[in-house]
Amino acid sequence: MSCWPVKALFCVLLVLSPTVWAEVCAEDAEGKRVCLPEPAQRIATLSPGATELVFAAGAGDKVVAVVNHSDYPPAARKLPLVGNHTRIDLETLLALKPDLVVTWVTGNPPAQIEMLKELGMPMFAIEPRSFEEVSSTIERLSVLAGTEHEGFAEAERFRMGIAEVAEQYRNAEPIRVFYQVWETPLMTINNEHLIGKVLQLCGGLNVFGDMSRMVPRISAEVVLQADPHVILTGSVEGASDDELDHWKDYSEMSAVARDNLFFVPASPISRPTPRLLEASKLICEKLDIVREH
Repeated sequence: MSCWPVKALFCVLLVLSPTVWAEVCAEDAEGKRVCLPEPAQRIATLSPGATELVFAAGAGDKVVAVVNHSDYPPAARKLPLVGNHTRIDLETLLALKPDLVVTWVTGNPPAQIEMLKELGMPMFAIEPRSFEEVSSTIERLSVLAGTEHEGFAEAERFRMGIAEVAEQYRNAEPIRVFYQVWETPLMTINNEHLIGKVLQLCGGLNVFGDMSRMVPRISAEVVLQADPHVILTGSVEGASDDELDHWKDYSEMSAVARDNLFFVPASPISRPTPRLLEASKLICEKLDIVREH
């Protein structure tokens, strides 16, 4: 490449800093190839899980906007809020001038997402539904943020951690489990849900694993018929509360008769982030308690 003298400084900058101009691309959860002219420097996340994943990708210092309940890691709590995942404050979001918005495929309002698309906002949709997709999402976010070193290392740490748990419980005694997502209306998960995959990882047999809906509504009567040996639910910090007290009226159910009503921290088990590894180990420990008695 030749340069006129008046362009010499510009040419030197091109030679010394080629990555400044390098395009970065990654495929999102909707199969769309998202390309940015350079790594994102101002990232907005439209779900608490997206916030965690961007931080896990090593790009936490580039996040300029989050939604309500983005409480992990603690640094996320100090960031500007742009509404919640079901209703985005578009005016505040646009004023923060993000160069990448990380959206949640099934969680964000379609009309508002469409409006952001019409405005030309660069968006990357996520929806991890397997352990491997958690790792690959972190990797792809790190590519878009230019933080591959940190992101790929964290993705591999999670990948290897899950593999170790899978090997540890490969031949574990099966335990019949009912996971309560919500008390009223009563809701659970099937085997396609990430929580269902965690139960399977630990040797748990999800008594509603074959249901067609990912988060089905059920009745107390069908839980009684299924007769789980363990009932699990999420709570703040995994502390016992009254969410499972209503089952104590059914003393004929195995889980109640054996006092196998357990709580796990709600955020780690309900978000598709690296903290699923921590949540998996806790659930495996709960099932081990049952196996030992």
